[in-house]
Amino acid sequence: MTPAAVTATVLGYIAVLFAVAWASGRRADNAGFFTGNRRTPWYMAAFAMIGAAMSGVTFISVPGSVAADSFSYMQMVAGFTVGQLIVAFVLIPTFYRLRVVSLYEYLDNRFGVKSHRTGAWFFFISKMLGAALRVYVVCAVMQLLVFSHYGFPFWGNALVTMFFVWLYTRQGGVKSLIWTDTLKTFCLVASLVLSIVFIMRGLGLSFADTAREVSASDRYFWKMFAAGIVLLVAMTGLDQDMMQRNLSCATPRDSQKNIVLTAVSQIFVIFLFLVLGVLLYLYMERSGMAAPAKSDQVFSLVAVEGGLPLIVGILFVVGLISSTYSAAGSALTALTTSFTVDMLEGTKRYGDARLTRIRRGVHVAMALGMAGVILAFEYWADDSVINLVYKVASYTYGPILGMFAFGMFTRLKVRDRWVPLVALAAPVLSALVQWWALKAWDYQIGFELLIYNAAFTMIGMLLLVKRHEK
Repeated sequence: MTPAAVTATVLGYIAVLFAVAWASGRRADNAGFFTGNRRTPWYMAAFAMIGAAMSGVTFISVPGSVAADSFSYMQMVAGFTVGQLIVAFVLIPTFYRLRVVSLYEYLDNRFGVKSHRTGAWFFFISKMLGAALRVYVVCAVMQLLVFSHYGFPFWGNALVTMFFVWLYTRQGGVKSLIWTDTLKTFCLVASLVLSIVFIMRGLGLSFADTAREVSASDRYFWKMFAAGIVLLVAMTGLDQDMMQRNLSCATPRDSQKNIVLTAVSQIFVIFLFLVLGVLLYLYMERSGMAAPAKSDQVFSLVAVEGGLPLIVGILFVVGLISSTYSAAGSALTALTTSFTVDMLEGTKRYGDARLTRIRRGVHVAMALGMAGVILAFEYWADDSVINLVYKVASYTYGPILGMFAFGMFTRLKVRDRWVPLVALAAPVLSALVQWWALKAWDYQIGFELLIYNAAFTMIGMLLLVKRHEK
């Protein structure tokens, strides 16, 4: 697949994306930007959420992870499903009852303004780093496939990508995201299924042959189940980015139906990604292709340079770009919402006209900030990106998870002014425990680090309880 073909495919998708975003968001006000006016049909939100939870990192890294981890990721996905049920039947009723625009307003109602802003800042750091990592891996692939052929520098690549993301989300926000995520889900699932079909044909495999190859690759790591539950609750249920779509439904029951259907659908889609990974490695082995330096490059290498029909390369590019632009756009919208509502208290302090100007200024600043973080990752990101994203989340989402859990499972009141100190101490203690476990027992604490982090936060908040008050 030539750089010109890749470029044409990308520009074609972007044209469709902008048409959908313009049509859906041209009349959006601040309520439309922040919550979609709470009028989204639950079935549309569910279809949109299938793709919304999967970024370009999923598209590239999950198939590539099969060589090292086989199908162990499905054990975490099983945990994700349990986590989705907790989000649907524990968190959703609370958020709808309080009518929050930002999730972290709950912390203000429960503990006070310091807790509110602490949760919002940890989300800001988490989402900025996580979203930038996801966009970075796709920028790296596009640099390899297109930009390097034209002598275009990586920094220009990152700026162009974020400019387009800013442009298509600047007006509609969540109101546009529901429709653009629907487009993304269709493109991603279609690309995934058709890629599997064409690679099976290239290998001369039937469905029965493919099933045997997949079953031969399967193994499980049970500790990932618990980590999957906690990661889902933290990275979806307490993530402004993901929950803005769920909270755009008209009623809590509609939102719950959306989440349950999304959970079932995502099991099937992730399984297909892992099947694709098995086929990719099998194709490389049988065709004599050399393994790339990073597992994240396996899909792109086979799709673009593996001698398969041109349509496979086109499907890869469409799936990659659709997932990336959607993930980056939703993160940018969530960061804008959280910063405007939580940090600046925009919905409380300003009228609608002033709020619109502030929101648009924040939106520009968030786009520039994300571009800057992407460039920073270019110099030091050397791990498998999906693992790196979850490692970051284990540290930054832990205090958020601990604060919400403490608030929902106890009626205790705390000294709000000291909560930021507890939230900072918890990741430090978690890092020390991780270091000590490896040194003393030769045990590597993995994704379950998030559980330790949240536990330290809750213990710290117990120390801040106001005596004789509940």
